[in-house]
Amino acid sequence: MAPKETLTAAEASQRVRARDVLAIPLGPGQPPALLRALGARDDFEDLAVFGALLGGAYPLFTRDGVRLLSGFFGPVERALARAGRPVEFLPADFRRFAPALAKLRPRVMATAVAARDAGGPFSLSLHAGASVAALRECGRDPDRLLIAELNPKLPVTFGVPPEHPHALLPEEVDVLVVAESDVMEIPAAPPTATQQRIAEHARAFIPDTATLQTGIGGIANAIVAILAQGAGGAYGIHTEMFTDGLMHLHQSGQVVNRKGLHDGISIATFAAGSRELYEWLDGNEAVRFLPVHEVNDPSIIARNRAMTAINGALQIDLYGQVAADTIDGRQHSGIGGHEDFTAGAGLPAEARSLICLPATAEVDGVRVSRIVARLDPGMLVTTPRHQIDVVVTEFGSADLAGLEVEARAEALIGIAHPDHRDALRAQWRRLREGRFAGDPG
Repeated sequence: MAPKETLTAAEASQRVRARDVLAIPLGPGQPPALLRALGARDDFEDLAVFGALLGGAYPLFTRDGVRLLSGFFGPVERALARAGRPVEFLPADFRRFAPALAKLRPRVMATAVAARDAGGPFSLSLHAGASVAALRECGRDPDRLLIAELNPKLPVTFGVPPEHPHALLPEEVDVLVVAESDVMEIPAAPPTATQQRIAEHARAFIPDTATLQTGIGGIANAIVAILAQGAGGAYGIHTEMFTDGLMHLHQSGQVVNRKGLHDGISIATFAAGSRELYEWLDGNEAVRFLPVHEVNDPSIIARNRAMTAINGALQIDLYGQVAADTIDGRQHSGIGGHEDFTAGAGLPAEARSLICLPATAEVDGVRVSRIVARLDPGMLVTTPRHQIDVVVTEFGSADLAGLEVEARAEALIGIAHPDHRDALRAQWRRLREGRFAGDPG
């Protein structure tokens, strides 16, 4: 069997109506040639596009009559919002993208794919996420349109068959576009001195048998680098995002994946990183991709041996509330799997969840504390206080498990920058007395 049609990107773009709803996957699952071709049009009246973490600055999203509904902001979405373009955030974690897609019911869905064998299934490559079932449903519906963009630069990756083959059958595809495009890259910068100190403190909470989830960013990469350079590790990987750091941990020989669930293979729902990572993933059956409802389900996360989740934050208050996706009321990133992995890692007694952040940030040339008495106005809670386990800064760690409110606050003050600790204690006292107005006195 074969796709119903094979068209150029320009031809395929004409199948999208002037008034339509289009859904695309997160970041590396997006079809670049089709999005560029759509951006060459200027006849849209109301094209709604559902996606997350745009992989490029596509002109499509600057056209009149086009609006973007995003589940996760990256640099492109932030730039569009600053420019006043119609981009809206969907307040949902990654698992809830699937119900959002079902409710939105886009007439057109488009995804990037890689070729396994001539005439065989198309690999979904770097992204499974929340869209696999929705893509198949779209392809089966004669009133809807499924476009697959076959990119020779994408790696061929695998799922866990038979239930999750991580592939589309050719006959499920309405329109096939063959187009070579550069793959979205997220280069990993060397860790700063602050990130390295945070990583060294975090290492104490990671047993050699841990099953690891790591978020994006320099702190997570620094932690994994320490693990890769150590000795005696026997780690497993069950993570939303597969990164360069996790590849290096594999290459160090310290990933054995005796997790008690999906033994022998590392599990992720998408991958993003360097070209080296994509070349390493190509044909590599040691890493498998599953839909996000499997990867990010807290009850499944909790079944992994010694689950250890490592995530970041923008700000945390003395109650333990974590803000990780907004700044001053503006959307900065997204919820993703932050709460899911924090909650899932908190279910078994031996599991740990680490929230890692620098103690301070520079705002308008002023050094401010990221640990605050209460969250600043416009900082929305990403993960609630009752799910927080360990918080780590460059000044140490606060193990909050089993601590009452006052003890939690004192533990968090103890890992704030020393210059801010007295002010935090004063603010906390006033807050507990009902007199807090944001001043230190």
